[in-house]
Amino acid sequence: MSNAILSQTDDYLEFLSEYHLCTLTTLRPDGRPHVVPVGVTVDVNAGVARVITRKSSRKVANVLAGGNTARVAVCQVDGGRWATLEGVAEVCTDAAVVEDAVARYGQRYGRTPAPDPERVVLLISIERAMGQALRARPRTAQAAA
Repeated sequence: MSNAILSQTDDYLEFLSEYHLCTLTTLRPDGRPHVVPVGVTVDVNAGVARVITRKSSRKVANVLAGGNTARVAVCQVDGGRWATLEGVAEVCTDAAVVEDAVARYGQRYGRTPAPDPERVVLLISIERAMGQALRARPRTAQAAA
């Protein structure tokens, strides 16, 4: 599988490293979307995104309903800048994977969550990356006139 995120611009990749909350969209068993705010970390070189959560969450239940994998989307918005990553999520319970995801979360969001024995990771293999992440250019005095 190709790494879809590697073809994105430096502005796009930088945007995904800034402090912003995101939304995660999963599908309920009846097909209705379930959208929740989450923190997301992105490993560009590996082509994966990570969401830490509790194993009793609805988002985990939605992924497990697909047999431990499900199509998902994460989205980040800041004014006119936005990024959406689509892919397949799997629920990871391995302690080392969870610890790594928590450390990555701490790096991006500036705080490490308290230990939680119920914590798992949604590991998302990114299949598609889209968006617009260019910052608006400041207007010059001449352009404003």
